[in-house]
Amino acid sequence: MPDVQIQTYLVSEVAPYISWSYFFHAWGFKGDARRSPEARQLQADARQMLDEWEGYVRTQCLYRLCQAHAEGDNLVLEEDNAILPLLRQQASRADNAPLLCLSDFVRPLSAGGNDTIGLFASSVRAPERENTGDPYRDLLRQTLEDRLAEATTERMHLYVRRVAWGYAPHEDLPMDELLAGHFQGIRPAVGYPSLPDQSLNFLLDKWLDMSRIGIALTEHGAMRPHCSVSGLMLAHPAAQYFAVGRIGQDQLEDYACRRGLPVEVMRRFLATLLE
Repeated sequence: MPDVQIQTYLVSEVAPYISWSYFFHAWGFKGDARRSPEARQLQADARQMLDEWEGYVRTQCLYRLCQAHAEGDNLVLEEDNAILPLLRQQASRADNAPLLCLSDFVRPLSAGGNDTIGLFASSVRAPERENTGDPYRDLLRQTLEDRLAEATTERMHLYVRRVAWGYAPHEDLPMDELLAGHFQGIRPAVGYPSLPDQSLNFLLDKWLDMSRIGIALTEHGAMRPHCSVSGLMLAHPAAQYFAVGRIGQDQLEDYACRRGLPVEVMRRFLATLLE
């Protein structure tokens, strides 16, 4: 797959992109955790662990930029002549706002040719190690690896926006604005509210070959190791995150048809969304 790019980073190269607010949230802290002595000690322990990992832990990311266009609620990847089906909001909204689908932020072919989208997967590569028997350090390692995978994606996406895709070559945001997502475009991750179908990982794996950075998929589409993330990159200036929310039987059947899978299989993957 010559058009799939791999980026490998040292811990020190991605650590500045860690979102500590999400790290503290994973530990159950609420509000401004920086005011808490316990949170400050936790962060100090985490930084020490990062220093210990320097030199033997690596993070890696695969990304691919694809010529694509929107066709209804599908994205059509030109190079593969393949379809990436998406879900649309279906529950009526009090503000009468449009019901969104991620395909709304990709140019349809009728509007004048193809657009570009990005596909990605990131993970943390570390030597195999068993639990230490110290619950605190084991949980610290797990939550820190999760944040490193996200930080790797953040750094990769910055490079893609400025250089590889180059649609925002002059972007120069302070780190707090960068981590708050104040850049052009969005990066919806599989399993999150805008892209809730975890089985889409099987399609991304086909187009990226996640095994090249050590990611394997379970029969349910979950990624192993757990400290991994995958998704899409969209550049439209109006692109926004949203929750698909509840869907009806009609959309379930239509989506199953577009995925080329039996309705009952898709029902299992989308069980939490069904009315």
